[in-house]
Amino acid sequence: MLDIRLFREQPDFVKEGLLKIGVAPATVDEVRGLDERVRALKTDAEAKKAQLNSANKAMGKASPEERETKRAELRAEGDAINSLDAQRAEIERELQKRLLDIPNLPHEKVPVGKDEHDNSVVRTVGTPRSFDFTPRPHWEIGEKLGILDLERGVKISGSRFYVLRGAGAALQRALITWMLDIHIEKHGYTEVYTPFVVKEECLYGTGNLPKFADNLYHDVEEDFWLVPTAEVPVTNLHRDELLEASALPLHYVAYTPCFRREKMSAGRDVRGIKRGHQFDKVEMVKLCAPESSDAELELLLDNAEDVCRALEIPYRVVLVCTGDKTFSSAITYDLELYAPASKGEEGAEWLEVSSCSNFRDFQARRANLRYRPEPGAKPEFVHTLNGSGLALPRVMIAILENYQNSDGSVTIPPVLRPYMHNRVLITA
Repeated sequence: MLDIRLFREQPDFVKEGLLKIGVAPATVDEVRGLDERVRALKTDAEAKKAQLNSANKAMGKASPEERETKRAELRAEGDAINSLDAQRAEIERELQKRLLDIPNLPHEKVPVGKDEHDNSVVRTVGTPRSFDFTPRPHWEIGEKLGILDLERGVKISGSRFYVLRGAGAALQRALITWMLDIHIEKHGYTEVYTPFVVKEECLYGTGNLPKFADNLYHDVEEDFWLVPTAEVPVTNLHRDELLEASALPLHYVAYTPCFRREKMSAGRDVRGIKRGHQFDKVEMVKLCAPESSDAELELLLDNAEDVCRALEIPYRVVLVCTGDKTFSSAITYDLELYAPASKGEEGAEWLEVSSCSNFRDFQARRANLRYRPEPGAKPEFVHTLNGSGLALPRVMIAILENYQNSDGSVTIPPVLRPYMHNRVLITA
């Protein structure tokens, strides 16, 4: 959520930022109008309350005959105050609703663009492998090796579900454990294991609600929501808390399954396991002081890149433009692994496996995440960041396609072998 003071004090700045992400400038004027009405009603009510207090104090000096008349006047004045308070509460709810619907302003480094085609490639690391045979897509590799069962996934749960078998399931489990170990032992994160269902307020806190309700799974009876990412429960660990400056920065890492309806991707990537309603992910989340968040983002990105480097798969870093950035982020870097046959007959593709974002104080305002800069100082909102470290199953796709052999087998990346009983190959 944006600071209401920005609308009051820097409306042109807000209009300029929102215009870059396709939000009409009139939105700012609407918010300012609601805010002015709220403040005017508050001023009127406070003035009437002051008058009422004075009148109450004067009651003691009134004659018995005057008191009855004054009591009636005081009751009428009280009713008027209650009416003003009710009007203000209603307009405040409307103002809050409008603010919840407004996306975060883009960071000054974010390039202006309409969609993903306007994203900027920051760097490419590694050289794609030259094959002496035609590389096969992951769905063919997985089926021939007996480690990926798309047909039975659809049978038991429907489209965009799949079953991993044997070495396929072991490979995914190895990846999750290895990535957690890297972030804990090498990068210094604290592991947390959170529930996979959350309360509605947690999704409001991270900006998933109200805008993206259609893409979330919801248990109406219990008012539980399945997590779309570990970002949601982990960011909300300290909601409504006041942290001391000495506690910051907080670096958390968590594994969760993720659940998304994928309605927005209907008709896209229908083959294989590129898009699914359920997938696994290791997520990094940071809470820090505002002045350090830009540096924390660069470190977060390097931590995610470290996983790509260790897998020895070519990857690239992409700075996401204004038209493609997420609702809540101020700035986002995407990490994309190279997959030589991910498009089947169309060939290679760069697959997004991580989005590393700085949300500044946008989520913190929604979740009331604050800290005290120094003893006795006024509380301020922290900055929140997160990034996948990494997301499966696209990492699985990249491994199967980059490490495939002409005989149909797949070589296991060296860093994962200790997590797979020192196995070197996946064979049929």
